[in-house]
Amino acid sequence: QVQLQESGPGLVKPSQTLSLTCTVSGPSIDTTYYYWSWIRQPPGKGLEWMGALTFTSTTYYNPSLKSRTSISRNTSKNQFTLQLSSVTPEDTAVYYCASLRRWLPATQVMDLMMLGEYDYRGQGTQVTVSS
Repeated sequence: QVQLQESGPGLVKPSQTLSLTCTVSGPSIDTTYYYWSWIRQPPGKGLEWMGALTFTSTTYYNPSLKSRTSISRNTSKNQFTLQLSSVTPEDTAVYYCASLRRWLPATQVMDLMMLGEYDYRGQGTQVTVSS
């Protein structure tokens, strides 16, 4: 069983950097074949995969967000974080962290994640970008 909990500010000003943390309960985030991702859902739209971190700390990003996105981890706290720079009101969304465990090459797992596949997901946190 994996439990994930997102935390971070609910309001960010335009042009600033959005920072969110996902705290994981259950496995250590460096346990083999676990993949940790960030997903978001803007109001009235579908889920969008933003990027992911592998158990070896390799990162993969959605090409449409790659220039503004950074995902990292803190193994001592069993957390991974999302940073999204230069935010605009279009980045307003509910942000989720999620996990997937597959005994597959990382590139295949990323393909699954981009299609919306995950095993566990946090409850989500609303982030509004507004001045």
